[in-house]
This record gives sequence, structure tokens and C-alpha cells, in this order.
Amino acid sequence: MSRTGDRTGEYILLGKVTRPHGIRGEIRVHPFSGQPENFLGYREIFLAPVDQEERIPYRIEQSRVQGRQVILRLAGCESRTVAELLAGREVWLRRSDLPEPGEDEFYLADLEGREAVMTDGLPLGRITAILDSPAHPILVVTGRDREYLVPVHRGIVVSIDEEQVVLSPPPGLLDINDR
Repeated sequence: MSRTGDRTGEYILLGKVTRPHGIRGEIRVHPFSGQPENFLGYREIFLAPVDQEERIPYRIEQSRVQGRQVILRLAGCESRTVAELLAGREVWLRRSDLPEPGEDEFYLADLEGREAVMTDGLPLGRITAILDSPAHPILVVTGRDREYLVPVHRGIVVSIDEEQVVLSPPPGLLDINDR
């Protein structure tokens, strides 16, 4: 995942269709949040090919969690053949359909564009993208004539406010790509 929101801020990237599930047209979705249960309350999603702006709305008829993924039955997707055509598509949701984040919670998309600074106040750069990874999302911080890859982890991301993200990476983390 190279981005988490669209240019207008109207949509948030939630995950990716991995493959069909069964023969009746259901699809498997990998949620980038790591919380597949979040999908259970959604009634409509938008699917789009990777890196394309056109999103097609789909009404969710049924949803259930299976392991770390969610299984969705979408209106109009009645066969495995149709579901196969959706594999690889990005799954988007209208931002207005998301609940407001609670205290000490945030949406990854909201971090893009913020300044990343070290705990001593030293600026590191601007967060330009968020990558999905199996363990933790990764912040791409662009600055000082290079990019830094910083995991979103409680011990590394110290605080977040409207302007900046304060980081405390372990020794050597920022230099790891120099090797």
C-alpha cells in the first residue's frame, strides 16, 4: 500500500481483495488495519484497480471474519468467475462512513503530510506515504535528502498531534537502509 487516502480526502483505503472465496461469488479482503471486525459494520464499499481514481460502489450483503481476513458477499457478485475479476482491487470507504477516532486513536491516512520529528525536536522529514506490512504499517518519511522507513509501533511513535508525529526509533533503525 503506497497511500491510505485519496487526494480529496473523501475516501480512505481499507484493504485489498486477495482472492475469491468459495464458488458463490464471495471475496476475501486483507484489511490494512489488522482489524477485520471493523468491516462488519460497513454497508457499502468502493473497489478500484490499484493506483486508479475511479471507484465502483458495491453494497455489502453479508460479511464475516475468518482469521485475519474478512469474507464479503457483494451485491451483483454471484459467481466465482465474477469474484476472480475483483482480485487485486483496492477496497475504499467514504471517510464520512468511518467513526470518529477515539482518544489516542488515529487513521493512518491522517498522518500523511505531517512533519516527523525526533523526541529531541530534530526534524526528520515529512510523512509522504504509508506502506502495509505484515507486522506493522510503515511510515515513509522523506527528508534530509533521503527516505526513512519507520514502523508504526507504540514504542517508536511517541505522540501525534495536528502538525507532527514525534518518533523515538531504536538506535540504528534510521540507518538500516544505508547498509
